[in-house]
Amino acid sequence: MNRLESTLFFALAFLGMVTMLATSLSATPAAADYDLVLSNGRVMDPESGLDAIRYVGIRDGKIAAISQERISGRQEIDASGRVVAPGFIDLHAHGQRAFEAGLQALDGVTTQLELEIGVYPVTAWYEARRGSAPINFGASVGHLPIRQMILSGLTEEDMTNQDIRDRIFTQRNWVDNAASANQLAAMEQRVQQGLDEGGLGVGYGINYTAGATREEIYRMFRVARRNGVINFVHARFMNQNELGGSVDAVQEVIADAAITGAALHIVHIGSSGGGRVPLLLQMIDEARENGVDVTTEVYPYTAYSTFLGSAIFDGDFTRAQGIQYSDIELPETGERLTRERFEQLRGETPERMVIGHAMREENVAMAIAHPGVMIGSDGEKLANGKGHPRGAGTYARVLGRYVREQRVLTLMEALAKISYLPARRLEASVPAMRAKGRIRVGADADIVVFDPDTVLDRATFAEPTIPSAGIDHVLVNGIAVVRDGQLQTGVNPGLGIRR
Repeated sequence: MNRLESTLFFALAFLGMVTMLATSLSATPAAADYDLVLSNGRVMDPESGLDAIRYVGIRDGKIAAISQERISGRQEIDASGRVVAPGFIDLHAHGQRAFEAGLQALDGVTTQLELEIGVYPVTAWYEARRGSAPINFGASVGHLPIRQMILSGLTEEDMTNQDIRDRIFTQRNWVDNAASANQLAAMEQRVQQGLDEGGLGVGYGINYTAGATREEIYRMFRVARRNGVINFVHARFMNQNELGGSVDAVQEVIADAAITGAALHIVHIGSSGGGRVPLLLQMIDEARENGVDVTTEVYPYTAYSTFLGSAIFDGDFTRAQGIQYSDIELPETGERLTRERFEQLRGETPERMVIGHAMREENVAMAIAHPGVMIGSDGEKLANGKGHPRGAGTYARVLGRYVREQRVLTLMEALAKISYLPARRLEASVPAMRAKGRIRVGADADIVVFDPDTVLDRATFAEPTIPSAGIDHVLVNGIAVVRDGQLQTGVNPGLGIRR
């Protein structure tokens, strides 16, 4: 073999080795590439409009591939005949304990946020949940707990003591009293501190703080605007009065948003709006068309829940809300109240939770179908397994009752309202939300797999902790917290979401 032949031989041999190596690498099973693959599911992504059979590869808690061709991983979930959708994002979840979070996971929720009432102090609240949450969690800075603290003369340490919090909860000084100039300044300082600690916005329960003046709320909006965050507001009134009713309440916060330039999200328009829901939706739409940054949400039930000592029940509330005393229910027994029984219980146990059957189905359905209106559960802490079923069934109820049975909106529209739109609402001020509410490469692997033909809520007012049907698998940061319809015990991949 001469030198030329030798050189050619080794070149060809080297080329062959490279070819073999390339072929070997390309044929290597994708198990080396993906931790988990969701196979052959109907992938629905509200951001892009994708609605097709795909394989979804997950690596390191992120969506790493969306493929028309079969791929494989170390684990595989067969999603044939199922919808693969972004995990549901609840902007309005009070039940932030492990029990309520587990119920929400079984309803398809991967992120629960306490944005209406909010929390204080912020850092302590996040630290208490770190490493023990099955789903993602987060909270706004709470105007209400800050008002409780300042008007009751408490410290931040007091606010982390549940016994002290329970003791002041039904006192009326923080409810009825107007704040002094010094107290207002202290509130502004505390709201700013909470935002500096990563609070997701500013939360208000104005309907529960009757003594909060228009100036007080306006000044808190100014703090939110300086920080570029959203105000999440339970508006001042929920009754139907022409003066001092729900229309006035919505006008107040829209005016504050317009004056300050702050963003506004009005919570549970169905319960706050009552019979005025159609008008309020029109007002919100027109405010947005004229440059006000305002959105709203609804939960898919015709009853609200609150405590007996709430300012909601001050005065002639039955006339104002258009209800009777028999529309007030004790969740633990199902008892419908009389005026005498209501007044007795309110005097003896003002902290007691009740159900108020106060909304009309046609208005709730209208709000659910209305473009841009998001879904929030308003799910609360359950006492001895009793309370409102919305904490366990909100999302399956929307998909089963309002999409499949009543057809008031399409499946894709519903998925947008429960995943993509909530993420979009927050992402300008909370960048972490840009990776949620989507099925796309690079997004967080917060994913729900459900059967569109059987998904439905099963929780009732008598039994509010029955899990939803048709939710097969729920992934949080790529980890299965629900597998084959069963909550996985001791699995806590949920992360705190902060600014």
